[in-house]
Amino acid sequence: MKNIRNFCIIAHIDHGKSTLADRLLELTGTIEPRKMTNQILDRLDLERERGITIKLTPVRLKYRGYELNLIDTPGHVDFSYEVSRSLAAVEGAILLVDATQGIQAQTLANLYLAIEQNLAIIPVVNKIDLPAADIAKTKGEIVKLLGCAPEEIICVSAKTGEGVPKILERIIEVVPAPIGDEDKPLRALIFDSNYDEYRGVVAHIRVVDGIIRRGERIKLVATGAVSEALEVGFFDPNYHKSQELRAGEIGYVVTNFHEVSECRVGDTLTLEKEAQKIIPLKGYIEVKPMVFAGVFPKEGDAFENLREAMGRLKLNDAALVYEPEQSQALGYGFRCGFLGLLHLEIFQERLRREFNLDLIVTVPSVAYKLYRRNSSEPEIIRSPQQLPNGAEIDYLEEPWVRLDIITPKEYLGAVMKLAQEKRGIYRNTEYLDATRVILHYEMPLSMILTDFYDKLKSLTSGYGSINYEMLDYRRAEVVRLDIMVADHLVEPLATIVYRDEAFKRGKEIVTTLKETLPREMFVIKLQAVIGGQIIAAERISALRKDVTAKLYGGDVTRKRKLLEKQRQGKKKMMALGRGQVDIPSEVFVKLLKH
Repeated sequence: MKNIRNFCIIAHIDHGKSTLADRLLELTGTIEPRKMTNQILDRLDLERERGITIKLTPVRLKYRGYELNLIDTPGHVDFSYEVSRSLAAVEGAILLVDATQGIQAQTLANLYLAIEQNLAIIPVVNKIDLPAADIAKTKGEIVKLLGCAPEEIICVSAKTGEGVPKILERIIEVVPAPIGDEDKPLRALIFDSNYDEYRGVVAHIRVVDGIIRRGERIKLVATGAVSEALEVGFFDPNYHKSQELRAGEIGYVVTNFHEVSECRVGDTLTLEKEAQKIIPLKGYIEVKPMVFAGVFPKEGDAFENLREAMGRLKLNDAALVYEPEQSQALGYGFRCGFLGLLHLEIFQERLRREFNLDLIVTVPSVAYKLYRRNSSEPEIIRSPQQLPNGAEIDYLEEPWVRLDIITPKEYLGAVMKLAQEKRGIYRNTEYLDATRVILHYEMPLSMILTDFYDKLKSLTSGYGSINYEMLDYRRAEVVRLDIMVADHLVEPLATIVYRDEAFKRGKEIVTTLKETLPREMFVIKLQAVIGGQIIAAERISALRKDVTAKLYGGDVTRKRKLLEKQRQGKKKMMALGRGQVDIPSEVFVKLLKH
């Protein structure tokens, strides 16, 4: 066990974590050069397309007689739960900072998570080969943050491989060997899992005490589920079979569980015969979703497929929270909780690609606390459809967050103006160095959900970054805004908005619908409604078939006669019933980003 080192890489998004992981794999000969590709640990197509890490990925490296277990982690704020789970399974962390961008908001957030876990921190400055790299300035920021000596900071280029061997040497030197006892009863922490069609749930584990061997009877402490370890092994980065996993090692167990609810992330895995003797491991804090949206299948008969797909994704995405929901307009579906809009977008895309599902996703909202006139206990409202009429409501409370914004000093005024427009309450400013500042704000969560991050990036020429954490609930003047298309109420487009912004938001939605919806053979009325009052409206004019095309001459009265006949036909069609408009799914996505 003294030759084992467990560590992960933490950084802000796009600071080079996956590229550094590639070089470590290359340098230790874990992957043959002919099989090497960029971002090799990013297994999902989505990760490669977007150039971001979504899932934590473990891999075992062999170097100078040492067993190094690396976990590559995501950098985006929406996937911070993946980072926290990785940190609980290791003893050390490489803090990677881009020499061209310096310390960013998520760098700080991930570092604080690592310090809470008492991990050994190895500071590394990356991208030193780029012309824009300011190594001295970046080193200064790290020294100020960690209080370490400048010579302790390793300078590397993950792209070219320069300086990377020093990281491996430092890991062996600085990261402590895992503490555990092979002679004690088995205790292993499940830090991730996924589903195999033929072998059931595959649990990714960190063995804390004891030894697990293939064929032994296993038990999960929290769920009480019992099964057999069909296979044990480690990651190279694919599954690599072995006879056993010992205390301190990271690997996987094929559990043979076919019910996804039986194997939970954070549970303690032990041997059935030793289950009574052990104290369960601490596990993870239950994740708190920030954003809620309804997810419904386009075709009603696809509900069971959606249920199964959600269960499989939940195994692979522990931050996903969902419960069944029924809607009069959309039928059966699920109310899902996400950590942010990117999390929702990735989830939606994975369901579409991996499970071939067509979905309707309602406009995201945060969870409000509703106080009724005749009750002192609050209700949690996760969707606009749950909001009762105004007469029953005493008041509503909305979630607020503590927001940290890191920006270059020259953009300070523009960023403060944006935060003010988004109802932010200014707290204080910290100077990171001579050129960059951290602004501390308190802000309603709903204000940073949609376009806040995009606007910040535009205002700061891409240099701004944010991190936020839940603060409390505060009273809010909000109302439900309904949207009617061709006199039909469209449930998925309902939103909860601030009363003083209702007209502006209603106008934005109906204008976007007018620009996006295809024309029909009848006039489409678009209306934004609060209660029974229309606050904004637009019209999409009808398509008109050219009934006079077949005329090739003759009196003008023949043309008038045909046009009159067409007018009467349209009048009759309107009298018989209103037209039904099918709203394409891309319209919902466009409204999310508005």
